[in-house]
Amino acid sequence: QVQLVESGGGSVQSGGSLRLSCAGSGYPFTTYSMAWFRKPPGKEREGVAAIPTVGTTTYADSVKGRFTISRDNAKNTLYLQMSSLKPDDTAIYYCVATNLWLGSTPLAPSRYRNWGQGTQVTVSS
Repeated sequence: QVQLVESGGGSVQSGGSLRLSCAGSGYPFTTYSMAWFRKPPGKEREGVAAIPTVGTTTYADSVKGRFTISRDNAKNTLYLQMSSLKPDDTAIYYCVATNLWLGSTPLAPSRYRNWGQGTQVTVSS
């Protein structure tokens, strides 16, 4: 059974940084593409960044140049380094994983079967 556990959320002031981590277990980590999604208060969830098993990473326009997604396959862990945080980045952040082919839409929620419980990130101005 796929389990994804996020950590590293918290409260930070605008311009600050946070690093989210996601520990994966119960599946062959190296064979799954992974991503981060977020759900801002009162808004729809949105894809933030994706990292496939092979190929290049993908970022939402809103976070390009500020966020970096990475994975450590030896530790079965996914990361999201967030810098220059803005109040608009306030959201619950979810770690997701899939063994499906991402195709041309790596940030589409429908591509991902497995979701973590989420971690809250709050950015104050």
